[in-house]
Amino acid sequence: MERSTIQRSAIHDALKRAGRPLLALEVLELACEAVPRIGIATIYRNLKTMVDEGLLRQVVLPGENPRFELSGHGHHHHFQCKQCQKVYDIHSCPTDLAALAPKGFTIEDHDLTLYGRCKNC
Repeated sequence: MERSTIQRSAIHDALKRAGRPLLALEVLELACEAVPRIGIATIYRNLKTMVDEGLLRQVVLPGENPRFELSGHGHHHHFQCKQCQKVYDIHSCPTDLAALAPKGFTIEDHDLTLYGRCKNC
């Protein structure tokens, strides 16, 4: 396990304050408030390490750069605003997904992303 550093703390706090999955550049912008000279290479290196350690998880949407969120949210889905491109957590899940699968198929996992406009757009 990596030692705790001011940079790691700034990254963790940035994700916690945002309360939604962030792109690395969004993490950089927020982390700079606490550590003004933090660089993008430091952000990427720490994001990778924190994912490897299980502290963060990647949110990968088709055709997008990965976003990062704190681990421990349990099973959830995401909403992406088509105007501002921000991604938000959805802490619910549709029921009876087995009915959507072709006859005879077994669902082992799923991922759901909703697209539209956020309340700020």
